[in-house]
Amino acid sequence: MATADRKMTVNEVCAELADENGKPLARSTFYDWRAKKRGPKCTRLPNGDLRIRRADFDRWFDGLAEENA
Repeated sequence: MATADRKMTVNEVCAELADENGKPLARSTFYDWRAKKRGPKCTRLPNGDLRIRRADFDRWFDGLAEENA
């Protein structure tokens, strides 16, 4: 499977967004961002779990870049 097509779990996304000490983003923060439509695009599986395509995550993350940072 190509990297861009790989599906990430919520835990994998939270780990990817870890702080400088390696502490993963809290799942509650991820779900809060999702509720506010500020998180990456997700797909809900029939069992209720969420998956995030790697390409969608990268696109979302790249969109967070600040111009004058």
